[in-house]
This record gives sequence, structure tokens and C-alpha cells, in this order.
Amino acid sequence: MAVSHEHNHLQEALDTLKATGVRITPQRHAILEFLIQSMTHPTADDIYKALEGKFPNMSVATVYNNLRVFREVGLVKELTYGDASSRFDFVTTDHYHVICEECGKIVDFHYPGLDEVEQLASHVTGFKVSHHRMEVYGTCPECTSSKEVH
Repeated sequence: MAVSHEHNHLQEALDTLKATGVRITPQRHAILEFLIQSMTHPTADDIYKALEGKFPNMSVATVYNNLRVFREVGLVKELTYGDASSRFDFVTTDHYHVICEECGKIVDFHYPGLDEVEQLASHVTGFKVSHHRMEVYGTCPECTSSKEVH
């Protein structure tokens, strides 16, 4: 089941690129596939390290440039938190992030009730709402258990 779900995301992403006239190179295909499979919101560096074996002539700059292209066509969101490296998130349905304050890990969670927040905000304030962002902060299980050991 999960395979077809990821495959659909990849197919839709490739269709979007074709529709916007972006050439689909093997690198682009691999970067997108990696982003879709990765639940950890990788940095450009993470993506480069994961794919350098497959594409020895690919540089970190190539990864950045491709991520920029994906961001411009709306496939990828760049998440910046403080001064840490940007992390990249494949854009699927609205989801929220819970962020570990120790190691910086970002995990997705879905909470459908929050879709109503935009409608309510618009109704109450008269704003034309474009989007919203919610972040939850805490300590991930790995960091919590390593603290308890000491």
C-alpha cells in the first residue's frame, strides 16, 4: 500500500515538472524520490550524501539548484528554523511539524481539524488568508532517553 502512495506522489511531481517545462534529469528524479521517501526533512547536504554514490559527478550546488527549481514550481518547501541549515520538505497535504529542541529533528503529523483555523481567521478578521503554519516544540524520544541515561 505504502509503495503505491509514494509512487503516486512521485508521478504527480513528475507530471507537474513536465507541465511547467522543467526537464526531468536522472538527478532530479532521484532527488524527488529521496524527498518523498524521507520523513526527516533532509538538508541539501543529507540529500547529496545519500545520492553521491549513484551520481559521483553531482555536487551539493547541483542539489541546491534542483531544490530551488522544485521550490519555484511548488513541489518542495524550504523550512528554515533559526540558523540551522535549511531543511526541505516535499509538499503533500497540509501537515504540521513537531520539532526537537535538542537535535533539530522535524517530524510530520496530520491534524485535520486545523484546516478550519484559516476559515475562522478569515471570518473573524476579514483577512484573505493565504496559509498558516503551526509548529510544536519539544524533545524527541531519542533525546529524552539519552538524557535519562546520564
